[in-house]
Formats: sequence, C-alpha cells, structure tokens
Amino acid sequence: MGLNWTVSDIKDLTGKVIIVTGANSGLGYEATKIYAEHGATVIMACRSIERAQTAKDKIMIAHKGSNLDLMELNLGSLKSINEFVTSFKKRYKKIDFLMNNAGIMTVPYGLTEDGFELQNGVNHLGHFALTAQLFDVIKKTPHSRIINIASAAHKAGKMDFDNYLFEKGKYSKIKSYGRSKLSNLLFTYELDRRVKAKGLDIKVLAAHPGSSSTGLARYLNSKRYERIAASIFNKMSQSPYHGTLPQVRASLDEEALGGQYYGPSGIMEMKGKPVLVKSNKRSHNLEDAKKLWDISEELTKIKFEV
Repeated sequence: MGLNWTVSDIKDLTGKVIIVTGANSGLGYEATKIYAEHGATVIMACRSIERAQTAKDKIMIAHKGSNLDLMELNLGSLKSINEFVTSFKKRYKKIDFLMNNAGIMTVPYGLTEDGFELQNGVNHLGHFALTAQLFDVIKKTPHSRIINIASAAHKAGKMDFDNYLFEKGKYSKIKSYGRSKLSNLLFTYELDRRVKAKGLDIKVLAAHPGSSSTGLARYLNSKRYERIAASIFNKMSQSPYHGTLPQVRASLDEEALGGQYYGPSGIMEMKGKPVLVKSNKRSHNLEDAKKLWDISEELTKIKFEV
C-alpha cells in the first residue's frame, strides 16, 4: 500500500480489545481517539488515573459512546504490572492489539521501584514484563498484534550488557534513551522470530513517530547543546496526531507483516506519511537480541514463554 494508507482505510473495530499504555497523553492519546472513533474497546493503561480520566472525558465529548476502560499501570513497578495483568484477566478474555506506547525520554538519572535505571526500566523492562504476562491471552486471540514504539534515537543506542542499567556509572540521559529504544527493536525482532518459529497467529511490529511534539523532549535543557537540539527538534516536529499514525498503521494495516517497522516518510524520517522504514544494523544483531531477552528475564524474574 506504500504511501497510500490513511485513517480512511480503517474498518469498523467494534469488538476489538486494544491495550494502549500511556493512553492519557501524546501519541497514546491520539491512537486511543482513533481506535475509539472506530468502535474499539480501548483499555487506557496509565500511571495516573486522574490524568487518564481527564483524557477519557475529552474523548467521550468528541466521540459519544466510546468504549474506554481506565486501568492503572505504572511501568516502573513490577508490582503494578502484575496487578494490572491480574485485573485485566478478570475482566477480559482477549487482546487484539497490545500497543506498548508509554515511555520517558532523556530524564535525569533515577531508579524504578525495583531499582532499574529509569529509562531502560520503563521503556523496555516494563513493557517486556507486561507483554510476557499478557502473552497467554494474546496467543489465544486470533490475528492479534503487538506493537512496540521505538525511536530514530535507536541509532545512537549501544548495548553494554556489563553495564546495561548504568549500575557501574557513566550515565548519560541521551545514551540511556538510545539504548532503551534500541532495546525496543531488539525485543521486537526477537519476539517476532520466536512467534514465527512456533507458527503463532500473532504479528509483532514496531513503529516510531519521527519528531513529534509530545513533550517528551522537555528534559533536553540542562546543557547548551541539548537546548539547541531541543529547539531543532521542536521546529521540525509534527503534531502528536500525525506522529501516532505509524503505530496505528502498524496495528491496523491488513498488509502489514510481523517484523516490520513503520515511521514517517519525510527527510530523516522526521515527519510525513506513515510508511515502512528500516532500523539500523545493531537492531538486527541476533546475539544482542538473545542476550537482552535473557537479561530481561533475569532482571524481571519473569520467564517469557512463547
């Protein structure tokens, strides 16, 4: 379908159950609006129920009758992830699409509730734990999909398994963010390989929004070069609505295949129509992907059985 896919190609989604992490703002909010408009049941998995309620109210005003369910989820807490999964499984028996959208970007050094460095803890390990524990439901749902949200910043990411969570120091918020986004892609491609090896009816894909004005870059302000980068980022960015289209396409395009990666069509993939794009060579490193899977299981203490 190339450049020709648009939201007008989306069919009726009534009966579909979709989980969107970080659904109360930015890309997740815009994706939730699109899904709700087309009749899907959307689980808004958010850290703040208060902010999620505000977002839900706005969507309900625009699209009366939307089927939106708020559920608390803090990806920086394995306890919260476990509680979300338990609660979800009591209420639902299927997951058509799991959109691992929530994330943090270039934040100062900090730790999750479980002692993981924040960016890699939330952006990768949290979603790894969530996906692993929901996988039995996803596996039972015909034609299901998992969409992981990466970033062009993965190109700056490098894996260092001897210091994966910067426990030995040398923390850089830009390097950490790049590593977390590279991890998203390594995880996507490894999960896709394992799904295909088992012949499962699941598509695992990734997408990135290009330069999208979601507020994620607000921590790029402590140094002069960071302020310059943030200024360029903001000037070249597209709206959150247009930024969410690659991930929406990854979830809904009937011609999409497992292992594909979607992003904007424009120069440097900063903005433009949602199209197939390529990630870098490091994101396809088989050895790194297997090491990341193993260390993710070890850190989260969750065995991810495909």
